[in-house]
Amino acid sequence: MKSVEMKPIGVIHSPYKTKAEAPHQGKDEICQIEVFREYEEGLNDIERFTHLHVVYWLHLSSGYSLMVQTPWDAVLHGLFSTRSPHRPNPLGYAVVELLERNGNLLKVRGLDAVEGTPLLDIKPYIPNLDARPDASRGWLT
Repeated sequence: MKSVEMKPIGVIHSPYKTKAEAPHQGKDEICQIEVFREYEEGLNDIERFTHLHVVYWLHLSSGYSLMVQTPWDAVLHGLFSTRSPHRPNPLGYAVVELLERNGNLLKVRGLDAVEGTPLLDIKPYIPNLDARPDASRGWLT
């Protein structure tokens, strides 16, 4: 199988300086996403969306287990049925509210990343494509 290479397109600036400070699944604190200048043109029209999908590299994550106990349940669950940050490929993902764009800087709400987290991708959140009202809550039910 061919290897996968990823190159950060920016960096996340956050009030959370350590993993312990970062909330599970984000809260109301405001973060700033800095998109590197070479990718700034790719932000054209992004301010027309209210929410974004943000993908980032959990650079402080280390190791993983295939069975995980979550904060919501005392029972062990398979890693891929959880949102544990400790994964073979530690990708972080969040849907955030876009508050403002200023050039290559995006002010957002709802991100759980720590200061200095590498940004991998941004995509617009499109309600009629992304919302699945009939989706199951799995073991969280």
